Amino acid sequence: MRTEDLISRLVAEPPRPPLRAAAMALAMLVALALPLGWFLGSMGMRPDLEAALLAPVTAAKSLLPFVLGATSFALALHLARPEARVGRRLVPAALVGLAALGLWLGFWVQTPTQALGAAIRGSTQVKCLTTIALMSLPPLAVGLLMLRRGASSAPALSGAVLGLACGGMAAAGYALHCTEDNPLFYVTWYGAAILGAGGIGALLGWRLLRW
Repeated sequence: MRTEDLISRLVAEPPRPPLRAAAMALAMLVALALPLGWFLGSMGMRPDLEAALLAPVTAAKSLLPFVLGATSFALALHLARPEARVGRRLVPAALVGLAALGLWLGFWVQTPTQALGAAIRGSTQVKCLTTIALMSLPPLAVGLLMLRRGASSAPALSGAVLGLACGGMAAAGYALHCTEDNPLFYVTWYGAAILGAGGIGALLGWRLLRW
């Protein structure tokens, strides 16, 4: 293609609407609210939710993935700019990971060896993994489509970070239903589901966000 033809084609194409953080956040929240609302409406919230949230370890089950989701979303927006660097912006998400790991190790030390396997497995790991993963997909799809309005020079990383954001928010919502409050369980399985969403985001981002 000649340079003149390329310029004519670019001029003829309508410009993409700008990427707006508030609009993207709202669209993703709506995309998450639909499956989350259906899930909580059909399966119900835990009956002792208000009392359970007064316990710091139980509250962390919702708070940690929520903070991870919010900080990862902010990082995904930052990475939508060409040549953006991660740098210190990774610190909040890393601190969430360290806090979760600290909780897990603390309860691992306190738990008798013969009870470790049962504490980690719990009784709802399959439900936990599949529900969080499925709920993260609609906001991830919406977010990736909107990130195409940006110009990320690291498409796989942008997709992975957005996947972590969606997985974190989905896990925070699922925690309103989950009654398994041992960090050995929820750090393991919530973490696996969130990382899985990040992996899916990386694959999709690599394909959809390249330019």
